[in-house]
Amino acid sequence: MSRGDKKGHYEEIEITEDLTLPKLLLRMAKKYGDRKVALREKEFGIWRPVTWAEYLKNVKEFALGLVSLGIERGDKVVMIGDNRPEGLYAEMAAMSVGGAGVWIFQDCLIDEVQYIVDHSDAKFYVAEGQEEVDKGLAIRDQCPKLKKIIWDDPKGMRHYDDPMLISFKEVQRLGRELDEKEPGLFEELVNQGKGDDICLLFYTSGTTGQPKGALLTHYNMLKMGQNLMRVDPCYDTDDFVSYLPFAWIGEQMMSISCGLQAGFTINFPEEPETAMENIREIGPHVMFANPRMYEQMVRNIQVKHLDATWLKRVAFNLAMKIGYHVADLKFAKKPIPWYWKALQYFAYLICHKKLKDHLGLSRIRHAYTGGAAMGPDHFRFFHAIGVNLKQIYGQTEIAGISVLHRDDDIKFDTVGKPIPETEVRITEEGEIISRSPSVFKGYYKNPEATAKTLRDGWLHSGDTGFIDADGHLVVFDRTKDIMVLSDGSKSSPQFLEARLKFSPYIKDAWVIGDKMPYVTAVICIDYNTVGKWAEDRGIAYTSYPELSQKPEVYELVKKAIVEVNKTLPPAAKIKRFVNLYKEFDPDDDELTRTRKLRRAFVAQRYKEIVDGLYSGVEMIHIDTTITYEDGRISHIKTDLRVQDVPES
Repeated sequence: MSRGDKKGHYEEIEITEDLTLPKLLLRMAKKYGDRKVALREKEFGIWRPVTWAEYLKNVKEFALGLVSLGIERGDKVVMIGDNRPEGLYAEMAAMSVGGAGVWIFQDCLIDEVQYIVDHSDAKFYVAEGQEEVDKGLAIRDQCPKLKKIIWDDPKGMRHYDDPMLISFKEVQRLGRELDEKEPGLFEELVNQGKGDDICLLFYTSGTTGQPKGALLTHYNMLKMGQNLMRVDPCYDTDDFVSYLPFAWIGEQMMSISCGLQAGFTINFPEEPETAMENIREIGPHVMFANPRMYEQMVRNIQVKHLDATWLKRVAFNLAMKIGYHVADLKFAKKPIPWYWKALQYFAYLICHKKLKDHLGLSRIRHAYTGGAAMGPDHFRFFHAIGVNLKQIYGQTEIAGISVLHRDDDIKFDTVGKPIPETEVRITEEGEIISRSPSVFKGYYKNPEATAKTLRDGWLHSGDTGFIDADGHLVVFDRTKDIMVLSDGSKSSPQFLEARLKFSPYIKDAWVIGDKMPYVTAVICIDYNTVGKWAEDRGIAYTSYPELSQKPEVYELVKKAIVEVNKTLPPAAKIKRFVNLYKEFDPDDDELTRTRKLRRAFVAQRYKEIVDGLYSGVEMIHIDTTITYEDGRISHIKTDLRVQDVPES
C-alpha cells in the first residue's frame, strides 16, 4: 500500500461525565463522514475500506436490531470470533443502547464459553461463524438468560434452522425497519448514556481458578486512552493493525480507547494466520503486541540468518554490532558521536531497512509490548534495528495501562513511569498499587474479590516490584510466583524464562526453583525451527515428541541454557532441564488465553517431571492426556530424558 506518512491531526478532547464511546463515535462520524476510512478489512485478497459514516451506519442498524429483539439497558452481549469490523459493530451497538460488551477468546473450550456466558447473564451471543455457533448451541441449555445466537459468516450455516439463530444481516434489517418507524430512536438511546455506565464486562485471564469479570466504564476507557496519548500522540493519518484478540484488554486499549479519540484507521488481517504478512502490507505507525509476537519476529530473523549466505551473515552481524552499540548509548543517555551516527546510517542501508520492511515495521513510530515480561535481549534487538519498542504495564482492572516508557527514557529492566493522572506506590510488603481515573468499578457478582483488590481507591495488583532512583517502576513478578533460591535470595522465574526464549530453538520455558536446592527448567522447543535445524543435519524424526528427545536437540538446548547461565548469579543458574514432549497449550489449561503460564496448574499436572528433575534420575516416564479445542482427549505415553547443565 502506498499511503503517505504525512503527520495528521490529533486534538485532545474534553472527557466529561456525560461522554460515552458511542457519543464519541457519533462525533467522529459527523467530523469525517465518507471522507476518511475508519476501518479496513482484507477479504478474499482485497483490502475493503469502511468510512466513518459507514461505520456508524452499521453500528446504528445493529443496535436498533438488538432493540427489536428486546435488549434493555444493562443487558450483556457476548461476542466471539476473529478481529473483524462486525465485532466492533456489535460491541459499539451494545454500548449504544446502554448494554455492555463481553468478549470471549475464540479458541476457548466449551466449558469456558459456558462459564462466561452464564456468569455474565448474557442475553445475546454474537458469533462469527459455524464453529462459534456450535459452541453457543452446545451451552444454551446451561445459560437460561441467553435469548438469541447471532451469526455473521454464512459458510457452513445453510442447514442451520434453529429458532434461536438469527443472522447478523437479519438483525441489521430489523434495525432499518425500526429506524424507519422511529427515526430519532438511535440518537435518543445514545444520548441517554453516561460516562459512569458500564461499557465492558471484561474477564481476566484466570491464572488461578475461574476468570473474574471486571466492570469497566466509558470514563475508564476514555481516560486511559487520553492519558496514553498525552505521552505518545496518535494521529488521524495513522494506521493500526488489529490482530490481538478483542478479548484482551490491550487490543481494546488501542482499537477503542485510542482509535475513537485519535481517528486513526484500524486494519483487520484476513486471517490470524496471515497477520504478519498483512502487517507488512499495511506498515502500521502504531503497534501493540504481546511479547510472544515480538519473540516470534526475532526467531524468524534468527532462522533466516542461519540460512543466509556467508556475505549476508557478515553484513547482518556487522550491522547488528553497530546497532547494539548505538542502542546502548541511548539507553545510557550518552551522546552519540557523529561517526557512530554515520555508521548507524550505514547499518540501516545495508541491513536494518530491509529487516524493518520484512517485519512490517518500516513506518513504525511507537511499538508497545505488555501483558508479560520481555527479556532484555529481545528489547535490545529491536532498538538495535531502529524500532522504538517500549514496555507498558497495567492490567484489565485499570483499563489496560498505568505505566509506560518515554521515548527518551527507556530502561529495558523497567516498565517506565506512570502515565498522567496515575499514581503508583509500593506497599510495605512490596506490592504495586495504583490509583487513576481508569481504575475499574469492581468484579461482577464477586464482592469479596472486589474488596480484596480495591481498597481506599487503590488498585492492588498482586505484583511485586519497586521504584528505582530514576522513578521507573521495576516489576519483579507476580507476588505468588517469586522464587526463594537456595542461598535465600529472591528471583523472578519470568525473567529467566524470557532470557531462555531469546534462543530461536526455545519457544517456551518453565523455570522451577522456589525453596529448592537448585534451579531447573522444563523446555518446549520451537518445532519448526528445531525441525529445520535437524533436517539440515540429516537427523530423522516423525513428530514433536520424537524430535524433542533427540540427544542432538538436548545438546542444542543445553548450549542455550549455558549462555544464559553465564549472566546469572550462582544460585539462579539452571542445573538440570528436560525437553517436554509437547508445547504448552491453553486447551490443556497450561496457559491462559493471553498465553501466560498457569504455574500452579502445571506444577500439579507435571509433578512427576518436577520430582524427576530433583531426584537425580536420568529418565522420567510419562502417562497423561492431551485435550484438543473440540474437546477430544488423546492419551500419551512417553519417556523424557533429564539433562544436567555443566558449570558455566
